[in-house]
This record gives sequence, C-alpha cells and structure tokens, in this order.
Amino acid sequence: MPGVFITFEGIDGSGKTTMLQSVALKLQSLGLPVVVTREPGGTELGRALRDLVLTHEMSPMAELFLYAADRAEHVARVIRPALEEGLIVLSDRYADATLAYQGYGRGLPLWMVRQVNQWATDGVMPKLTIVLDCEIAEARRRKGPSTDRFERDGEDFLTRVRQGYLEVARQEPERVRVISSSGPKDVTAELVWTTVASALNL
Repeated sequence: MPGVFITFEGIDGSGKTTMLQSVALKLQSLGLPVVVTREPGGTELGRALRDLVLTHEMSPMAELFLYAADRAEHVARVIRPALEEGLIVLSDRYADATLAYQGYGRGLPLWMVRQVNQWATDGVMPKLTIVLDCEIAEARRRKGPSTDRFERDGEDFLTRVRQGYLEVARQEPERVRVISSSGPKDVTAELVWTTVASALNL
C-alpha cells in the first residue's frame, strides 16, 4: 500500500485528538504501519515554535509565517519521508488550520494564506481531512480552562474559525468531511472510523 496522509481538524475541544488516537489504535490493531504527528510541534523545531506561538503575543502575519516554518520542517522531516516509506500518516492539524485560524479567524487575506500554505507544504496534501465540528460552548466545556492565547481570543474569534473550517469543507467536499462531535463519543468514533476505512479501502 502506498503512503496515505490523513489530517484531523477542528477547534480545541472538538475531539479531533481523541478521534485521531482512536483511529491510530484501530489501524495498528490491523497491523498497518501508522505515524501519528501534530502541528504545531511535530518536530524539534516545531515544538519550539509551538511554545512561541501559544504563549507570546504577535501579529497575525508573524503567526502565519511561524506556522509556515513549522509546516515546512514537518513536511521535510516527518510527513514526506513517512509517505515515501508507504506509511499511513495521521496528523493532528495541518494546512487547513492555518486557513481557519489565520485566514478566517484573524482576517488575513485568504489568497495570501493559501499561497504561504502552498510553499510550506511543497505540494504535500492529505487524501482525507476530517473536521470534527461542535458548538463553541461545548468545546470549551470539554477543554476546560486554558492559558493559550487562542482560547483567550474569545467566542467571536472561535466562531469565525469554526465557520472557516466549514467553508473549507464546502469548497473541497471530496477531500474534507465534516463529522459532528456533539453526540456520544462512541458514535462519533464509529463515523470517523467508517470514513477513514473507506478512504483506505479497508
């Protein structure tokens, strides 16, 4: 089987990380080779950039380029090599997060965000992206108190981010699938697994 790249997106508290881990365990139980990674923080450089971005105030443009640096390193060091080895790569966030947060959320021009994403990804895009979607209040309740500045930006910001994800899905329905995570966790997990299994022809 050639390498397959799948990403999980959504606002914090949407359940994306939990669903990614659930899928990884199922794939491993089938004996399939899986790499689990994340953005920001999938490389040593990425972890340093993650600390900077989440804890320091900065302009939207600075955010955009720091995330792009993280993504370029992530693609070069982790994602592309794993795909070339024929592995299944599951990433907790990727390029769509930058569109949602810096584009729709911060208000940077979408054409600019897409161009920077294109440079940073070097053409490596996921076969499937799953957006876990739920109400802002529900996501915040699940996540609990947070010190990172994206959560401190308020409900209006997160609403724009959420709508951004939904708009990306509307524009790319073949790649991006929206799954509600508002219901029972096991129901969401089954929907996610069915979607992933179909993409992998399992």
